[in-house]
Amino acid sequence: MAGVSLEVAEGELLGITGTTGSGKTTLCLALNGLVPQQTGGTIRGDVWIGDWNTKRVPIPRLATRVGVIFQDPEANLIGLTVEDEIAFGPENLGVDPREIEERLVWALDVVGMAEARHRSASQLSGGQKQRIGIASVLAMLPQVLVLDEPTAELDPVGRREITQVVADLRAREAGMTVVMVERDPDVLARLADRVAVLDEGRIVAIDEPHRLYRDPGPLVEIGVGVPAAAWIAAG
Repeated sequence: MAGVSLEVAEGELLGITGTTGSGKTTLCLALNGLVPQQTGGTIRGDVWIGDWNTKRVPIPRLATRVGVIFQDPEANLIGLTVEDEIAFGPENLGVDPREIEERLVWALDVVGMAEARHRSASQLSGGQKQRIGIASVLAMLPQVLVLDEPTAELDPVGRREITQVVADLRAREAGMTVVMVERDPDVLARLADRVAVLDEGRIVAIDEPHRLYRDPGPLVEIGVGVPAAAWIAAG
């Protein structure tokens, strides 16, 4: 990535889109310190989450402020029961058991999976696993939720489930900042306050969806999809 300058407001949902290899995942990993703390390499400039510099704050501590969900539902789980999955993070931080219980109940309610509390995570569908992954991150009470193509490996039902969870979360937790990598332009047009377009490691466009998609030609030229409505409006 090169020359990236970006500020995301509290409570904003920023959509990130771009073709394969454009830098979307790298940007996500920089937000929680995995780049450069775990991946290595060189990063010039700084990434700030509030008053925390992600190059200097240890990753376990950053996890209390930035939660990340990856494409593969299996990558977000550690193979326990649903309640064990969600309690795992807070338990490792030494959170009081009574508060863990409150967080668990709340997080399951947010993702609409309260009835699955005692089930094995391995028995869930892909969409359900992704919802439990989101609940596990929410139980850490992050200020920023990063979703790296959370629907990419799901069937249509699973994709609808996750999209609805994100919409519901925004309605319930208006102060939470969400950064969502997504290739489906219709999802971004529906959910995002702004959309940033990455191409070859650079942000080449960023705007509110209705403005960004008003002229679909330049986006299509770099392989980025646009909503069907944008083509109709463009004539």
